[in-house]
Amino acid sequence: MQKVNVDALFLGPKSENRDFFKHTLDFMMDEHIHWRRNFHPEDKDAITFRDMHANSFTDTLDRTKEVLQDLSDRLKASSVPWHSPRYLGHMNSDILMSATLAYMATMLYNPNNTAGEASPATTVLELEAGQQMARMMGYNPDNAWGHVTSGGHVANFEALWFMRNLKSFPLGVQVADPDAVAGKSEWELLNLPPDAIFDLIDIMKEKGLLDEARKHSVRYTGMQGAKLGKLIVPQSKHYSWDKSADILGLGLDNFAKVQVGRNFRMDIGHLKAIIEDLVEKKIPIMGVVGVVGTTEEGAVDEFHKILNLREEMEAKGVSFYVHVDAAYGGYTRAAFLDANDAFMGYNDMRDALHAEKVIHKDIDWPSKDVYDAFKAMAKAESITVDPHKMGYVPYAAGMIVARDKRITDLVSYFAAYVWTKGQETGQSMLLGSYIMEGSKAGAAAAAVWAAHKTVPLNINGYGRIVGRSIEATNRFYQSLERQAPFEAGNGKVYEVSTLTKPDFNLVNFVFNEKGNTDLKQMNDLTNAIYGQCSYVDGPVYYDSFLTSHTEFTPTDYGDAPQGLLSRLGFPEGEYEKTGAIWVLRACILTPFLCHNTSYSDYYDRFISIMKKIIAKVSP
Repeated sequence: MQKVNVDALFLGPKSENRDFFKHTLDFMMDEHIHWRRNFHPEDKDAITFRDMHANSFTDTLDRTKEVLQDLSDRLKASSVPWHSPRYLGHMNSDILMSATLAYMATMLYNPNNTAGEASPATTVLELEAGQQMARMMGYNPDNAWGHVTSGGHVANFEALWFMRNLKSFPLGVQVADPDAVAGKSEWELLNLPPDAIFDLIDIMKEKGLLDEARKHSVRYTGMQGAKLGKLIVPQSKHYSWDKSADILGLGLDNFAKVQVGRNFRMDIGHLKAIIEDLVEKKIPIMGVVGVVGTTEEGAVDEFHKILNLREEMEAKGVSFYVHVDAAYGGYTRAAFLDANDAFMGYNDMRDALHAEKVIHKDIDWPSKDVYDAFKAMAKAESITVDPHKMGYVPYAAGMIVARDKRITDLVSYFAAYVWTKGQETGQSMLLGSYIMEGSKAGAAAAAVWAAHKTVPLNINGYGRIVGRSIEATNRFYQSLERQAPFEAGNGKVYEVSTLTKPDFNLVNFVFNEKGNTDLKQMNDLTNAIYGQCSYVDGPVYYDSFLTSHTEFTPTDYGDAPQGLLSRLGFPEGEYEKTGAIWVLRACILTPFLCHNTSYSDYYDRFISIMKKIIAKVSP
């Protein structure tokens, strides 16, 4: 397929593609209007010309205009300019025109994807989007299961729902059909490999005992008295995992947290130590969650090592579910796939990125560990990914995709009022029975589907968008690393230092007065800069950049930030004494900082503005 032109995909920072956008939007609106007019044309108009000339009618239209004008004024005055290359805050950027137009057009039809009879068009689109995502993640789309959620929160909730019910199922089988698991102890049942449990589902189906087995699993009995063990997560996990453990009854005390290293990836040595300790205590492991693109640091956990460790433990009779939380970084896998959607070899991939001008040849990405991690994702049981982040799709759109669709047998429900047994045509058209949400907007599914159809999920499509983001991030990181100490105009000299080399498209950094060893003073400077680079201290002026900030504490991150503090000359113990370090955080999703001469001086301008801000906020 022909390579996409990234500049033609977005409305643009200055609405450069406005003519195409407006023309296509008019076309989509006209299509809907004609659809309404042509549905049973023999029916008379419900609203007559006489009705339209009534004073109350015109007054109502005027009031509608006034409300919408007020809304427009508020949006323009206070909205965050995600579209601008000046925005370096959260995981937001300009959004794809195809996805935006698909969302706006589909909203007029108002489909509800809870059941096929309420959304015959968009339910199919949602399931197709799930298959598209499964293929990009390395799953067999015919065997996988995936769908669109309202975001990463719900997707992670579903992942925990999957692993909890899967872990419990063999215990239900033991009660429903002891012969099926004869000779296996409770410990052995709680350590069956996921694929072995999926096979048990088939056995119970064949015997007509699936419902009976489920009635003796956590699905019916609840978590009280359940012996499902611990959920192992990295310190860098997203807070949605805390919520999901609370809501699904696992309990926060059943988290085992793995330290992260100075690169903010999960420490595999510590993971192994936790697993061995739990095994020695005869505590099962429900699952291990790793992250591709942590929301605080953009780190990529080494899934190849996590999965190798699982193989090592399975040889000892211990197994567990593995989930990839790739809500932020999942779409990056497109850059690893060739034009035929095949995962490229390491050297072939790097050559292709440079030869196809996806990433400039002087950018050294990905590292071998990052490459191996993305390749290994295909062996995990499930993956979370958010189209409304690196998919450049409008809110709200998350996704969950599972390697084996048999997992739906352990979570499905049936709501007769939305789809009776006599009408049911199969799993595919009754989404509400298999997901956590009920009524849900079909417009989100249409937006994701349209994005995937417009932009291939490989190096020729999303790979090119992601490549721009990666290149811009590395150039930003390099510019900070090269920056010499500078005088900010207030008689003081400052230096900038980065937290760690980025695995992905996020850079953490701090400014500190040269020679300062008071961490509170540096934290105060960081928070003051953030106030000037956000809406915290009022409207953002035309010469500002927008960024975000985040906090690391010894409780949450151990000594992982110590490398940064040591480079800045802070003494041992200062971090623990202060209790936290605040850093500025730049998520560089914009595709408009590379291949564009308009922004050739971008990084110099950033430092120049930082100097002005530091001079303004420093005592």
